[in-house]
Amino acid sequence: MTADILLAIGGVGLFLLGMVVLTEGLRHLAGDALRGLLARFTRTPLRGVAAGALTTAVIQSSSATTVTAVGFVGAGLLTFPQGLGIVLGANVGTTVTGWIVAILGFKLNLGTVVLPLVLLGVLLRLFARAPWRHIGWALAGFSLLFVGIEAMQQGMVPFQGVVTPADFPDDTLLGRLQMVLIGIAITLVTQSSSAGVAAALVALGTGAISFPQAAALVIGMDVGTTFTAVLATVGGSTAMRQTGYAHLVYNSLAATIAFFLLGPFAVAVAPWLLAGSTGNAQLALVAFHTTFNCLGVALVTPFARPFGRLIARLVPERGPPLLRRLDSGLLRDPSAAVDAAVATIRDIAAGLTIILTKQLEPGTARQAGEDRLAAVDEALAATRDFVEKIRTEPSNQAAHRRHLATMHALDHLIRLAQRCDQRARIEILQTEPRLRRLASLLRGATMAIGQDDDPGVSEERFNRLRRLLREQRSRYRERMVEAAAAQQIGARTTLRRLDSVRWLHRVAYHLWRTLHHLGLAHQAAPPQPAAPESSIELENE
Repeated sequence: MTADILLAIGGVGLFLLGMVVLTEGLRHLAGDALRGLLARFTRTPLRGVAAGALTTAVIQSSSATTVTAVGFVGAGLLTFPQGLGIVLGANVGTTVTGWIVAILGFKLNLGTVVLPLVLLGVLLRLFARAPWRHIGWALAGFSLLFVGIEAMQQGMVPFQGVVTPADFPDDTLLGRLQMVLIGIAITLVTQSSSAGVAAALVALGTGAISFPQAAALVIGMDVGTTFTAVLATVGGSTAMRQTGYAHLVYNSLAATIAFFLLGPFAVAVAPWLLAGSTGNAQLALVAFHTTFNCLGVALVTPFARPFGRLIARLVPERGPPLLRRLDSGLLRDPSAAVDAAVATIRDIAAGLTIILTKQLEPGTARQAGEDRLAAVDEALAATRDFVEKIRTEPSNQAAHRRHLATMHALDHLIRLAQRCDQRARIEILQTEPRLRRLASLLRGATMAIGQDDDPGVSEERFNRLRRLLREQRSRYRERMVEAAAAQQIGARTTLRRLDSVRWLHRVAYHLWRTLHHLGLAHQAAPPQPAAPESSIELENE
């Protein structure tokens, strides 16, 4: 008996391992294609539901889909109501696992047949190149699902007739509520509603529980999976917390609907269950799971925008505004983490540009933006720590190049912030007519950044400006040196003015490079390789 219990528990473990391996393989295989699908086809909550359901069905992970949606919301690529549609759709897509288990796992009994496929998948993972190594890993995970199901079935066989529905709470409203609580507990332990549903299907197939009891368990498992999501958002960004609580509210609503739908549904399928085999009961269970999830989505989707506003009021923004997008939970999806980092760097760059514009205004250099500059420095330090934790594989060229472009943009932005703190050099700009004219050119360019719809326009403007300032720096140096040699101005004044004109040129240069790399990092398609920093005109500090 002990060996059978261990075999059943091991079967759950194998099923969970299969889900992890399958999801990892499919995610690498799909690459950024599914992320592109989510980004393009989620302009309305309804389309977001369809995209979320399809993505989850393909990669077999509602949590991975949800993390991607949170990354898009945090990066400003989607509004929260649009991201909410993806989360709702993920709930429908995750029911596909139940159909796979019920049809292939129980109807065809593939546990022994797929064992050679596990070996084949692992060999491909070890020795093949992409995409075959990812195909092999997904194949190994898919096969492990059925090995785990067969282990669970074999472990449960000795309990047939020993464990019966009478050993569980009665089929009453109170009894069903107790089964819902048991389902929640199972999901909290396994951390996977899919594994819980598979276990319920096995128990139903062996006659250990009745259909209403199994259905109540599944309802609880749907609720239980939201607790994991909410716990994962503790200390996270606002977008992550809003998504987690929206998931909890929605699943609780769907569970309430399912609880009162269970009685009529059980009555409707009773003749079919009596006339068929246990396989019919298992198909009925996954049909019930899909039905109440689809019904919940149908009820909530028309009100996605008001629902999103309600969640936004319940979970308001907190913490430094510049860091609201960063969340350590996004690091599990490097592409989503890069999205959040790029959006944060854009926000910091916009704030720093405002400070710079104010500093270049005559008479305000000394007091302009001291508090804001301190906030920018704090945000840059936190963003640097976040970007350093992102891990992208060179084999995924699109994500890796965007990651590198993000690091370059952040480096130039840090240097720009250091320049903005050099107030003595900024003050000198207002002491001489030619420096004032050059400073006004830079100020005009910074003021125009927010007015350009196309970021490429601002990039090209600063490219022209830094060339002009480089040329003017050389001419101005010659004039100042000649004036100092003729003792028309002092040597100290000359050096200060030269430092200031060099400051103008370097600020324009760092703004140009920041905009350039942000443009590369923002591209959804793999960008063309950028010229190495060393091959760009060397402009000395």
